[in-house]
Amino acid sequence: MNTNNFIQCAIYIGVLVLLVKPLGSYMAKVYEGTPQWIDKLFGPIERLIYRLSGITTEEMTWKKYAVATMLFNVVGILVVYLIQRAQNHLPFNPMAMAPVSPDSSFNTAVSFGTNTNWQGYGGESTMSYLAQMLALTVQNFASAATGMAVLVALIRGFVRKKAETIGNFWVDLVRSSVYILFPLSVVFALVLTWQGVPQTFRPSATVPLVQATVDSNQKPVMDQIIAMGPVASQIAIKQLGTNGGGYFNANSAHPYENPTPLSNFFELEAILLIAAALCYTFGAMVKDTRQGWALLAAMLIIFIPMLWLGVASEQQGNPALTKMGVNQTASALQPGGNMEGKEVRFGIAQSALWATATTAASNGSVNSMHDSFTPLGGLVPMVMMKLGEVVFGGVGSGLYGMLIFVLIAVFLGGLMVGRTPEYLGKKIEAYEIKMASIAALIMGFFVLVGTAMAVLMKAGLAGIANPGPHGFSEILYAFTSTANNNGSAFAGLSVNTPFYNTILGITMFFCRYWIIIPVLAIAGSLARKKIVPVSAGTLPTHTPLFVFFLVCVVIIVGALTFFPALSLGPIVEHLMMIG
Repeated sequence: MNTNNFIQCAIYIGVLVLLVKPLGSYMAKVYEGTPQWIDKLFGPIERLIYRLSGITTEEMTWKKYAVATMLFNVVGILVVYLIQRAQNHLPFNPMAMAPVSPDSSFNTAVSFGTNTNWQGYGGESTMSYLAQMLALTVQNFASAATGMAVLVALIRGFVRKKAETIGNFWVDLVRSSVYILFPLSVVFALVLTWQGVPQTFRPSATVPLVQATVDSNQKPVMDQIIAMGPVASQIAIKQLGTNGGGYFNANSAHPYENPTPLSNFFELEAILLIAAALCYTFGAMVKDTRQGWALLAAMLIIFIPMLWLGVASEQQGNPALTKMGVNQTASALQPGGNMEGKEVRFGIAQSALWATATTAASNGSVNSMHDSFTPLGGLVPMVMMKLGEVVFGGVGSGLYGMLIFVLIAVFLGGLMVGRTPEYLGKKIEAYEIKMASIAALIMGFFVLVGTAMAVLMKAGLAGIANPGPHGFSEILYAFTSTANNNGSAFAGLSVNTPFYNTILGITMFFCRYWIIIPVLAIAGSLARKKIVPVSAGTLPTHTPLFVFFLVCVVIIVGALTFFPALSLGPIVEHLMMIG
């Protein structure tokens, strides 16, 4: 990694850490109901939503909370499916988009409902303006708010004692949307329009080509159609809500989604902003901010070395090209390294940084082609997802995933000293560990079983464009991405088929909700327990030693589960590349 790359990455991380406390403190006050000046602006909106929807603020048990969560999300998935199937009969369809196929509609509905935003289609050539706004953008808000609500319910489990309730899902959902996601998205959308991202209902523009050409049928092509639409509003929540689904097929590499280096920096910060700040929110709500900083430190300890590996691997370039006499050394005249699949507007550092950040979070947006990365460069985003996307992760979902690993780490620490493990004054017993084990293992099960099915079935093999280890990596990446609700892809794999749309849709659904339900069960169990006073035998969970222990648990679980699969894909591909 050269000095220029180091400076770019250091500025990004520095700005992110500086924003953690102010935003995290604000979100803690939102969820605790602490009066703030902004209540005068958003309080009437919140109360109006309650009146119009008939929401009561009565507290819920964890089971009622889980039922409300599932009901809301299943209805949302159904609505998105129906809008896609009927978009040709609905308004705001200036380009007369046809209805989306049943299997693609199912996959997309589940994808956006689960905060995955996996896309097997080109947005500008498939979705009407109404589908982009009413179906996809609305789910960007709803799925993000769902993850934040579940996290807050889990935090209440740690805070409350001898309680049967963990909050009200509808209230947590509304407050997450009205007080946090909506205002941040409005401001960010305005920033993006300032940078050149379109926000219009005009139809696509037709412009004459500077030089005429011919299509695949040798017919002359004189004009180019430039897709337009309400883009900025979708891109804002796409990044802030760690959704990642692009308005355009090229996602954040498209100049209308990400026009300038400045917009690239803002969008990069937005990807991890809320997820990182929620660490401080956690510490503030449990009345010990050291706990939040410890979790953030554990995330950064994993994130920074993986970022370095990604940038360094891409900057080093491809040794096969070096043997052919290609100069891959960075200089004043060229960026050097592996520039295949990367935007010259952003270069290697910003491309590798985005790839690491988008897979550390469950964002999945891309500003470069991950399929064109070097084997080790492509290994980085794959590993970031295989760790369970707990290194920042999705808004809410990343932190409650990390807290699952915290419970496992505390349990292992208790086994070492022969003492019942405790975390934040709550005894961690068999029930919590069983639920935590389900949440930690379900993703690995779907990734490995799904990948095995795809490489053994003709329908799965039919989508591979690159045979050998790289083709296997593409399939492994697809199931890793969907199981972790990420949505990015090694795009050399053709997935808009009935087989992949169905199996990946099922993977996204179960890996989202089979983790949420155990997390809520843990929250309910913890809330019923009394708080145990700290004693000499209590394991401190805010110290550097515990942070190191937690990092080891996260890495070991990921390594033991996926190392054999990685050995068949990117690792062997790297060995083949270096000869």
